Amino acid sequence: MTHLATLYQTDYAQWAQRNAELLRARRFEELDIEHLLEELGDMSKSDRRELHSRLLVLIAHLLKWQYQLPRLAERWREFDGRSWRATLVEQREQLADLLRQSPGLKSTLAAAVAAAYPNAVRLAHKETRLPMDGFPAVCPYTSAQIFDDDFYPDGSPET
Repeated sequence: MTHLATLYQTDYAQWAQRNAELLRARRFEELDIEHLLEELGDMSKSDRRELHSRLLVLIAHLLKWQYQLPRLAERWREFDGRSWRATLVEQREQLADLLRQSPGLKSTLAAAVAAAYPNAVRLAHKETRLPMDGFPAVCPYTSAQIFDDDFYPDGSPET
Protein backbone atom coordinates (compact mmCIF):
# COMPACT_ATOMS: atom_id res chain seq x y z
CA MET A 1 0.00 0.00 0.00
CA THR A 2 1.37 3.41 -0.96
CA HIS A 3 1.83 6.25 1.51
CA LEU A 4 -1.17 8.07 -0.01
CA ALA A 5 -3.36 4.97 0.14
CA THR A 6 -2.47 4.59 3.81
CA LEU A 7 -3.14 8.28 4.37
CA TYR A 8 -6.58 7.84 2.80
CA GLN A 9 -7.39 5.33 5.55
CA THR A 10 -5.98 7.40 8.41
CA ASP A 11 -6.31 11.12 7.57
CA TYR A 12 -8.75 11.90 4.78
CA ALA A 13 -8.23 15.68 4.89
CA GLN A 14 -4.44 15.29 4.61
CA TRP A 15 -4.92 12.75 1.80
CA ALA A 16 -7.15 15.15 -0.15
CA GLN A 17 -4.77 18.07 0.36
CA ARG A 18 -1.77 16.01 -0.78
CA ASN A 19 -3.56 14.80 -3.92
CA ALA A 20 -4.56 18.40 -4.74
CA GLU A 21 -0.92 19.48 -4.39
CA LEU A 22 0.19 16.66 -6.70
CA LEU A 23 -2.42 17.61 -9.27
CA ARG A 24 -1.35 21.27 -9.22
CA ALA A 25 2.26 20.19 -9.65
CA ARG A 26 1.21 17.85 -12.49
CA ARG A 27 2.84 14.91 -10.70
CA PHE A 28 0.19 12.50 -11.93
CA GLU A 29 2.22 9.34 -11.40
CA GLU A 30 2.18 9.93 -7.63
CA LEU A 31 -1.60 10.33 -7.32
CA ASP A 32 -3.75 7.82 -5.45
CA ILE A 33 -5.82 7.16 -8.57
CA GLU A 34 -7.86 4.28 -7.13
CA HIS A 35 -9.18 6.30 -4.20
CA LEU A 36 -9.57 9.47 -6.27
CA LEU A 37 -11.84 7.60 -8.69
CA GLU A 38 -13.81 6.18 -5.77
CA GLU A 39 -14.26 9.63 -4.23
CA LEU A 40 -15.31 11.22 -7.52
CA GLY A 41 -17.89 8.50 -8.06
CA ASP A 42 -19.20 8.95 -4.53
CA MET A 43 -19.47 12.72 -5.00
CA SER A 44 -21.85 12.34 -7.91
CA LYS A 45 -23.84 9.70 -6.00
CA SER A 46 -24.09 12.04 -3.04
CA ASP A 47 -25.35 14.89 -5.21
CA ARG A 48 -27.92 12.62 -6.87
CA ARG A 49 -29.09 11.37 -3.45
CA GLU A 50 -29.46 14.94 -2.22
CA LEU A 51 -31.38 15.91 -5.37
CA HIS A 52 -33.74 12.95 -4.88
CA SER A 53 -34.24 13.65 -1.19
CA ARG A 54 -34.97 17.35 -1.64
CA LEU A 55 -37.30 16.73 -4.58
CA LEU A 56 -39.14 14.11 -2.53
CA VAL A 57 -39.82 16.58 0.30
CA LEU A 58 -40.64 19.45 -2.05
CA ILE A 59 -43.08 17.45 -4.18
CA ALA A 60 -44.71 15.89 -1.09
CA HIS A 61 -45.35 19.38 0.27
CA LEU A 62 -46.73 20.55 -3.07
CA LEU A 63 -49.11 17.59 -2.95
CA LYS A 64 -50.08 18.37 0.63
CA TRP A 65 -50.65 21.99 -0.35
CA GLN A 66 -52.89 21.00 -3.23
CA TYR A 67 -54.79 18.11 -1.68
CA GLN A 68 -54.88 18.69 2.07
CA LEU A 69 -54.59 22.44 2.65
CA PRO A 70 -58.09 23.24 1.32
CA ARG A 71 -59.60 20.63 3.66
CA LEU A 72 -57.71 21.89 6.70
CA ALA A 73 -58.43 25.53 5.90
CA GLU A 74 -62.16 24.72 5.75
CA ARG A 75 -62.06 23.21 9.25
CA TRP A 76 -59.68 25.65 10.91
CA ARG A 77 -59.76 29.22 9.71
CA GLU A 78 -56.44 29.95 11.38
CA PHE A 79 -54.64 27.17 9.46
CA ASP A 80 -52.75 28.90 6.68
CA GLY A 81 -50.08 26.37 5.72
CA ARG A 82 -47.27 28.63 6.94
CA SER A 83 -44.98 25.74 7.92
CA TRP A 84 -45.59 24.04 4.57
CA ARG A 85 -44.77 27.30 2.79
CA ALA A 86 -41.54 27.54 4.79
CA THR A 87 -40.61 24.00 3.74
CA LEU A 88 -41.34 24.80 0.08
CA VAL A 89 -39.19 27.92 0.24
CA GLU A 90 -36.34 26.11 2.01
CA GLN A 91 -36.30 23.12 -0.35
CA ARG A 92 -36.41 25.35 -3.42
CA GLU A 93 -33.50 27.40 -2.11
CA GLN A 94 -31.48 24.29 -1.28
CA LEU A 95 -32.21 22.75 -4.68
CA ALA A 96 -31.24 25.95 -6.50
CA ASP A 97 -27.99 26.01 -4.52
CA LEU A 98 -27.31 22.34 -5.31
CA LEU A 99 -27.88 22.95 -9.03
CA ARG A 100 -25.56 25.98 -8.95
CA GLN A 101 -22.84 23.86 -7.33
CA SER A 102 -23.48 20.82 -9.55
CA PRO A 103 -24.88 22.12 -12.85
CA GLY A 104 -24.55 18.68 -14.44
CA LEU A 105 -27.55 17.59 -12.39
CA LYS A 106 -29.82 19.81 -14.49
CA SER A 107 -29.73 17.25 -17.29
CA THR A 108 -31.13 14.63 -14.89
CA LEU A 109 -34.03 16.69 -13.50
CA ALA A 110 -36.86 15.05 -15.43
CA ALA A 111 -35.68 11.58 -14.44
CA ALA A 112 -35.06 12.70 -10.86
CA VAL A 113 -38.60 14.12 -10.56
CA ALA A 114 -40.07 10.92 -12.00
CA ALA A 115 -38.02 8.80 -9.58
CA ALA A 116 -38.84 10.94 -6.54
CA TYR A 117 -42.56 11.24 -7.26
CA PRO A 118 -43.73 7.79 -6.03
CA ASN A 119 -41.83 8.32 -2.78
CA ALA A 120 -43.32 11.82 -2.46
CA VAL A 121 -46.83 10.36 -2.86
CA ARG A 122 -46.11 7.80 -0.13
CA LEU A 123 -44.77 10.54 2.16
CA ALA A 124 -47.77 12.80 1.49
CA HIS A 125 -50.09 9.84 2.13
CA LYS A 126 -48.39 8.99 5.43
CA GLU A 127 -48.42 12.60 6.62
CA THR A 128 -51.98 13.42 5.53
CA ARG A 129 -53.70 10.02 5.69
CA LEU A 130 -55.30 10.88 2.36
CA PRO A 131 -55.76 7.80 0.15
CA MET A 132 -52.83 7.01 -2.15
CA ASP A 133 -55.14 6.73 -5.14
CA GLY A 134 -56.28 10.31 -4.49
CA PHE A 135 -52.97 11.56 -5.85
CA PRO A 136 -52.13 11.56 -9.58
CA ALA A 137 -50.25 8.53 -10.92
CA VAL A 138 -47.55 10.77 -12.42
CA CYS A 139 -46.19 14.05 -11.16
CA PRO A 140 -48.69 16.80 -12.04
CA TYR A 141 -46.06 19.54 -11.78
CA THR A 142 -43.53 20.55 -14.40
CA SER A 143 -39.91 21.09 -13.43
CA ALA A 144 -40.47 24.80 -14.01
CA GLN A 145 -43.37 24.80 -11.53
CA ILE A 146 -41.45 22.78 -8.96
CA PHE A 147 -38.64 25.33 -8.97
CA ASP A 148 -40.84 28.44 -9.31
CA ASP A 149 -40.84 30.41 -6.05
CA ASP A 150 -44.29 31.79 -6.88
CA PHE A 151 -45.90 28.46 -7.77
CA TYR A 152 -48.30 26.94 -5.30
CA PRO A 153 -50.78 24.39 -6.65
CA ASP A 154 -54.11 25.95 -7.59
CA GLY A 155 -52.25 29.23 -8.15
CA SER A 156 -52.48 30.34 -4.55
CA PRO A 157 -49.25 31.58 -2.95
CA GLU A 158 -51.27 32.92 -0.03
CA THR A 159 -54.10 31.17 1.72
